[in-house]
Amino acid sequence: MTKLSDTQALILSAAAQRDNRIALPLPDSLRGGAAAKVVGAMIAKGLLRETAADLPKGETVWRQTDDGHGITLVATDVGLAAIGIEPDDADTGPAGATGAPVEVPAPDTTTTTETAPKPRTLREGTKQATLIAMLRAPDGATIEEIAAALEWRPHTIRGAIAGALKKKLGLTITTEKVEGRGRTYHLPPA
Repeated sequence: MTKLSDTQALILSAAAQRDNRIALPLPDSLRGGAAAKVVGAMIAKGLLRETAADLPKGETVWRQTDDGHGITLVATDVGLAAIGIEPDDADTGPAGATGAPVEVPAPDTTTTTETAPKPRTLREGTKQATLIAMLRAPDGATIEEIAAALEWRPHTIRGAIAGALKKKLGLTITTEKVEGRGRTYHLPPA
């Protein structure tokens, strides 16, 4: 299943509510370069596609081609499935659209291909290794205890736990409030 940002989910939900699946207009908070980046990513993932706009029907235009034809954005079956909606019919584009789908260049595979993360080896003697060892102790460690041992500020410790340990290393850290000691953080033994 494709992981969507809140903005992507909002765009697809709005398109799903329309009979013609047109994903325009975009949310008011999304403008300029940010809009281009979000839409580009959605097209690369196959959630949206560009289609010639039927201007006599008053379809909203995403952009214009070099020869002056309007292009609109349409949610694909993949896009609808990403928000949990089963499409009623085949992905044929907006109802009554006279133009064929616009040729979109293939995404650069070097930036969109997800590779398995390399296993990380922990270097001994680093502050990160010390932090992990403190969290693996039977009683865990509090922010204050870690701050004293590593000479870090509390916000740095919380950032290291959330970023380096949880996100980058994928470790599961639990917390509990201990009477007389405060909140303790724990890592399961290796």
